[in-house]
Parts: sequence; C-alpha cells; structure tokens
Amino acid sequence: MRRTRRASALEADALPLEGIRVLDLGRALSGPFCATLLGDLGADVVKVEQLPHGDVMRTWGPFHDGESVYFLSVNRNKRSVALDLRHLEGKRALIDLVAASDVLVENFRPGVMDALGLADETLERDHPAVIHCAVSAFGPRGPYAGLPGFDQVAQAMGGLMSVTGLRGGEPTRSGVAIADMLAGVFAALGAVAALVSRADKAAPRRVGSSLLEGTLGVLTFQAQKYLSLSQVAGPQGNDHPIISPYGSFQAADGPLVVACATEAMWRKLCEEVGLEDLVDDPRFETNAERVANRSRLTSLLNARLSGATKKEWFERLTQAGISAGPVNDVGEVFADPHVDALRSVREVDHAALGALRVVGPPFEIDGRPVPVRAAPPLLGEHTEAALAEAGMDEAEVRSLIDEGVAAQRPVNRGGRRSE
Repeated sequence: MRRTRRASALEADALPLEGIRVLDLGRALSGPFCATLLGDLGADVVKVEQLPHGDVMRTWGPFHDGESVYFLSVNRNKRSVALDLRHLEGKRALIDLVAASDVLVENFRPGVMDALGLADETLERDHPAVIHCAVSAFGPRGPYAGLPGFDQVAQAMGGLMSVTGLRGGEPTRSGVAIADMLAGVFAALGAVAALVSRADKAAPRRVGSSLLEGTLGVLTFQAQKYLSLSQVAGPQGNDHPIISPYGSFQAADGPLVVACATEAMWRKLCEEVGLEDLVDDPRFETNAERVANRSRLTSLLNARLSGATKKEWFERLTQAGISAGPVNDVGEVFADPHVDALRSVREVDHAALGALRVVGPPFEIDGRPVPVRAAPPLLGEHTEAALAEAGMDEAEVRSLIDEGVAAQRPVNRGGRRSE
C-alpha cells in the first residue's frame, strides 16, 4: 500500500477563510460539497444534522466499519451538531447557531427554510450580516423553481446526458454526480465573492446556484454551437467532436488516450508510431480531413498502438511532447506515483475509525497542498461545544440533550483526535 502522509499542524498556516463560520444545513451532496469547499479554505464549518439519523448520506452504503463511505467522501473539515428540528427548542437552537455564523449553506426543497423560521425576509431582518447560500435543483425563478430534483434529473434536463455516451447510443449519465458537485462549486464561489465584498453596504446577502445552472454552465462548446448555429450536439463517445486524433485508442493491455491538439503533435505522433506517410496522405493532411476520416485513422493508429503497453506508450509519447495517458481505473489512479507526489490522499484521525485515508482539497495555496484539518465527524460529535459557542450555557445544552432535542455523540477510542 502506498504511504499516505498524515495531516500535520505544521501545515496549518492561516487559510483565506480562517475566522469565518459556515453553518451547513445541507443534505446529501450539493449543499454539503459547497460547505466542504469553504471548509477547505479555512472556514469553521458546523454541520447541523436532523435526529435521529443525521444526514441521509449516513444511511447510504457501502460502509467502512459502520460509517458510510459516501458521507466520509464529502464531509471533511466539519463539526457535527445533532438537533431535532421538528421540536420548537431545536429550531430555537438552530436560530442561535445562525446568529453566530457568517454563511448559511442549505439545499432544502422549497418551503423547508420557511418552516424552520428562516425565510428570506426573516434572515434579512433578523440576521442581516449572514450570507444565505442556497443550492437548489432548478434555481429561484421560472416554472420549475418549486420542483424537487436530484443529480441525474439535472443531467438529463440540462442536456448533459444527451452529449454523453457512445456515438449513436443511448443518452448516458456521468460516472460521478457531476450536477450536484458543479452546483456546490459554483455556490461556494458565490459565497466567497459575497464574503470578499461584504464590507460594502450593497454587498450580496443571498447567493447560490442550482444543479440545472451548473450543468448548463459547463456545456460551453455544445451550448454555443446551438446558440450560434442552431446545431444540436450529440454523444461523441471517446472522440473529441472537432479534433482528430483526439480520443481513446487501444494499447496492448488496455485503452490509452492520445490528444493531438496541434499539427505539430500530429506530425510527431506519426513519427513515433511509424506512420510518417500519413502526414502527406490527403485523407489526413488537415484536421478537418482527419475528423472526416476518423474511423479509418483510428484503425491505423490502433494497429500500431496495440504493439506496446499503456505505460510504454505513455512514456514514449509524452517524452516526444505528445499529450497522452492511460485510461486508469480508480485503483490505478491511487497507485500512481504522481498522485502520491501531489499529496492528493491524506490520513486523518477519525473519532471512530482511527486512521482514515481521504482525498484532500483539490487545489493548492502558495504552492502547497491545503491541509485536511479534521476528519468527517460522527453524528453529534461537537453538539455541546458548538451550542456553547453560539451562546447557550451548559444547563441549557444539557436540558436539550436530556429532552432528546439535541444529542452529543460520546467519543471513546484510543489514539489522538484530529487537530
């Protein structure tokens, strides 16, 4: 097993959002992913979870010694508060947490915030300094604004499925919950922008994104092709729609992607695979001709590329200045020495699991990886501390716990806690 570096206090230099508190009311993926990114940037993220089971993700398998792998994947750098928000006292405790926060992140279905006593007009009146970051399925206006929606629905309605999959095949969902995560990324960007400008009296107090808008935002070429030319894009499989050779080819031991985005790369590829005569072949002389004759070109290249392994071609082609790479499965990704060098995987101390490997923040600051400051929390692991920080005294907190309105998860295991 590849060595995984442990998060260190030495890495924990001041991060951009240090001193900012984010209240994460999100469920499932889009809202929690938004809050996770803010936590990666240094914010103190307090995740409020509904008793008795917490975030619905905690119930989704598979499980790592009783802890949901799904939940573990998107809840690093957070603390957990467990409340019964159906109870009046639970709602009052939530209001105290809101008042102690800089940003409120939620992805509730329409009407839930109103039921919690946190309608837009209430937030604006009672908590004008709190930035409300809302993630929804379809956005705040339009005929679909009040509808529920999940990732694959947004992929379908946003056109993403129609351009994904094999040429001539059925529309296909992305292999990851891309609509959820895009909405989370764009919402986090909005929250950061609001924080940067909040000294201005006219600064935004409500920001957000939606699964549909996030999907539309990454259609780029396909969207502009329709808007400018009224041409509807379809699935291209593993081929680039307007560049060739640029796609998946067959090496001796599996698929390899070769991306010749320039004429210089095309000529160099022909040299490396021993097909120099193709440079002057009228069928392949220009990119437009190569696209038109893609099927024949792919057959010719596969015949040569199948003579060596993915690794051999990767080393040979990249040394020649050609963009190429093996098609890795997830296990191969995490065995890659380059992924190790990037420090993409970290080890943190989880309150129940002990040493836990997680994927770290996907960006660097000042040329260094951003630390994972805390493992994903247990349900209610930080209830007492977070409520005390929100202004509740010990007796009030104990009363909520005794009445079942709040819960504090006992942590009782060997080893050190995450710093």
